[in-house]
Amino acid sequence: MAESIHKIKVLGMPLAATDYSRAIAQAKTWATETGQPRSVAAAASHLVTLARSEPAFGEVMTHFDLILPDGMPLVWVMNQSLDEPLRDRVYGPTFMLKCLEATQGEPWQHLFIGGSNELLAALRTKLLERFPDLRIAGTYSPPFGTWPAEEDNRIIEMIRNSPAQFIWFGLGCPKQETWVAKNKHLLPAKVYATVGAAFAFHAGRVQQAPPWMQRRGMEWIFRLFSEPKRLWKRYLVYNSLFVYYLVRDRLAGSH
Repeated sequence: MAESIHKIKVLGMPLAATDYSRAIAQAKTWATETGQPRSVAAAASHLVTLARSEPAFGEVMTHFDLILPDGMPLVWVMNQSLDEPLRDRVYGPTFMLKCLEATQGEPWQHLFIGGSNELLAALRTKLLERFPDLRIAGTYSPPFGTWPAEEDNRIIEMIRNSPAQFIWFGLGCPKQETWVAKNKHLLPAKVYATVGAAFAFHAGRVQQAPPWMQRRGMEWIFRLFSEPKRLWKRYLVYNSLFVYYLVRDRLAGSH
């Protein structure tokens, strides 16, 4: 049985005070259970701030069993409340890779939902090159944008019929988290992980920030300059809001 993971609230969201090995051990434990579906989210400061500023999305995040501190600013805030500080974040794309590595060659299988057919084909190829014993049960490219209830039903039925124990979503935030939360009560007992741009990174379609920028909490600068039109609001607006909420909570004596 996996070790119990302590949680620290940042802007009201309970973030897991954990590292990769303990988070993966917890996910593997859940993958062997048959009681209920379990959901894992990788939360950067943007997601935490969005949940704080939009109550409806904050309610969405209450349906997640494990919320990983994906960004270094979150780790820095959490460490102020921890006797043993975290040494690193649990970055969604890296968590996915390490989890795939930890389950290759074993009876567990993986299903990937999100992105285009071309991206998913490239992702499959890259992952099998890296992990030859990885068991990929399938991939699925849902429609972009909003979709009707019939599509929800199609995805749910696919998951129910899949032998995969790990279901990975790369639909982007907040779409992927909202979908999992809305449909969780209809899903079978598997592990559902929302990992954002991880598919594009690991398929070789989007470049990741250099490790030194990631360690210093500067990844957002790299991504902003890489995709300014798409990401300017996420980083400029929500980073500012994150600092504002943090200062306001400290002055009010809350967390």
